[in-house]
Amino acid sequence: MNFYFAPMEGLTNYIYRNAHHAYFGGVDKYFSPFISTTQKGSLRTRERNDILPENNQGIVLVPQLLSNNALDFIETSKEIKQLGYQTINLNLGCPSQTVVSKNKGSGFLLKTEELHKFLEEIYSASVTKISVKTRIGKNNPDEFYNLLEIFNEFPLEELIIHPRTQQDFYKNQPNLGIFRDALRLSKNPVCYNGDIFTVDEYMNFIDKFDQVETLMIGRGLLTNPGLVHLITAKQMIDKHVLLEFHNRIYEAHKENLFGNRNVLFKMKELWFYMIQLFSNNEVYWKKIRKVERVADYEKIVKRIFDEQEILI
Repeated sequence: MNFYFAPMEGLTNYIYRNAHHAYFGGVDKYFSPFISTTQKGSLRTRERNDILPENNQGIVLVPQLLSNNALDFIETSKEIKQLGYQTINLNLGCPSQTVVSKNKGSGFLLKTEELHKFLEEIYSASVTKISVKTRIGKNNPDEFYNLLEIFNEFPLEELIIHPRTQQDFYKNQPNLGIFRDALRLSKNPVCYNGDIFTVDEYMNFIDKFDQVETLMIGRGLLTNPGLVHLITAKQMIDKHVLLEFHNRIYEAHKENLFGNRNVLFKMKELWFYMIQLFSNNEVYWKKIRKVERVADYEKIVKRIFDEQEILI
């Protein structure tokens, strides 16, 4: 099985990726949080820093673009290729209303004629190989069959499917019936993404889909950074290693962000997921959520690691 780390905006930047690779690894490819293309066709400083090869040494990174304008996509792809990347991922999955309202991400899925023309242009340009990360529709799962006919017209490096609609967001269960049809009907390699948080969930999925060779995991890895090793080697996460992992991210954010408020915001985003690993997690999540000073934050974190047990 190949394991991919899904991009999560605001969380899985190069600071997080490097720490994860150093302390846990097991991931075959990391995907960058989406870069939204612009008419300028150039990367912003923050976006460029995130995908610079020197900031991602030793890992396989696939930059992800969010776009509904072919020319903007092509021009940004050229700049990314100059950095040495041979594959770019197109984001057709983001369910955020801010993104969808601009007909980007999963909002683009309803504009099938425009999407078809967009794909024709970017694949004709052949700047890099292109994979696609998609949901199964905007409003209705049945939208996916028309979308798949469109995808089948193009040589996708990979079709990564999160089998929910945009309106599902992360609610309801992934539509495994649609995913099974995708495996049967897709002319391109298929990767599954969605709701793998535990070994049991992984095993249940593999029992149903033993032909799947690639899984993308996002929230499951943010919750348990050692999930891949738990799946592949039955290796439980070590609390001391997790603390070192946390400390590396924390110190890097203190070096790179301006102001303690921004540092705490970043760490709270991380703990929203990671706190679920620990006993008494609801009590400590409330403490972390309300903390306003780094000294208090550090005391809470120390108590978590000193007093609580790993549950997963």
